[in-house]
Parts: sequence; C-alpha cells; structure tokens
Amino acid sequence: MPPRKAAATSSTEAPRRSTRISAQPKEEEKVVKTSGNSKKRAANDSGDADATKVESSTSKKAKSDEKKSDEAGESSGDKEETKLASIDIGDVLPTLTLKNEKGEDVQIADLASEKGVILFLVPKADTPGCTNQACGFRDIYPDFTSLNFDVYCLSADSPTAQTKWQTKKDLPYPLISDPKRVLITALGAGEGGKTKRSHFIFGKGGKLLDKKIPVKSADSPKLALEFIKTL
Repeated sequence: MPPRKAAATSSTEAPRRSTRISAQPKEEEKVVKTSGNSKKRAANDSGDADATKVESSTSKKAKSDEKKSDEAGESSGDKEETKLASIDIGDVLPTLTLKNEKGEDVQIADLASEKGVILFLVPKADTPGCTNQACGFRDIYPDFTSLNFDVYCLSADSPTAQTKWQTKKDLPYPLISDPKRVLITALGAGEGGKTKRSHFIFGKGGKLLDKKIPVKSADSPKLALEFIKTL
C-alpha cells in the first residue's frame, strides 16, 4: 500500500516556521534605525535651538550697544547746547530758555527788552536764609517796579518746589528754574554743584550793570535798590 503524503506536508511546514523566525531580526533592525533617526532629529533640533538663542542674545546686545551709543550722543549734544560763556559787567543776557515756576518757557534774552531786570539767586527754596532774602525783595517789590525794574528769583529748584514756596510766602515776582545751573554758572554763582547767594542787575536792553556775589540774605534787597536809585 503506497505511503500517504503526510511526510511531504510536514517538510513543507518546516520552512514556513523558518521564514517567520528569520523575519524577526529585520523588525528589530527597523526599530533600531528608527531610534537612531529620532536621536539625530533631536540633536538637530537642539542645535537649532542653541543657534536661535545665540542669535537672539547677539541681537539684544547689538540693540543695547546702539541704545547706549545714542544716549551718549544725546548727552554730549545737550552739554554742548547748554554751555554758556561767562557773563561779566558790560555783557548782556544770553539766549537761553528756562522754565518758570508754572513750567512755562522763559527766554532769558528777552527779560530786559522793555525794563531793567534784577536776578537774585538763592541756594535752595524754602530754607531760612533764602526765605529771608526772598521776603526782603517781596517787601520792597513796589519800589523796584516804580523804578521800571522787574524782579526774578533764580535757583536750581524744580518749578514744583518753587510754586509751593511762592504760594507759601506770597512772593509777587516770577521764579526761574535752572536745574543744570547753566545760567547760574555763567553768572559765576555756580560752584561744586551749589548756588552762591547773590544778585545781578541788568539795565533795559539786557546789559549787566552791577553784581553782588556773594551777598548776605538781609543785605541783598537793600543793596539792589540802592544801586538802582543811582542810575
């Protein structure tokens, strides 16, 4: 009786098992390759992020340097614009714009266009000595105006501080703010970041006729009036 084909079937199934087994390493290899590509992409992404940070940092530094350069240029320009030559007897009021106690612009060269001008300088608003000097000019203010002279108080105080002082002491004349002591220094009354108590008398037209620097707070108003009476 001829043998059945079971053996042949058995020999055919064996290679199928071998095929499945041999395929398994290929899947593992694929996983490994995918993992490698992922690490490579991660490395590239990290590199791009670092490059972006470096670029951003460089850009910020460049902008910062540019800003400092601009500020330095502006500061230098301000110093050149506000520098005045010394003002002595016979010289005239300079072209300079400052603020009054109300924060309004005051053109210094125009102060004496119609009348004579007295500028009295105080170290600091609302302090005992300065108040004594300011009130002295207040008390005889009508005498100055009757002789065709205007009175101005000049200090490095802010307009706000000057307004408070003016209101508190009922000062009838304007106060001029010179925070950088530009005019104060040109008049010779600025030294070491401070203002010397003094006064300056300009005739109509702006020519400096008399100055007292330094001067005592109580004497300043009287001496100014005495000089004007001699004109």
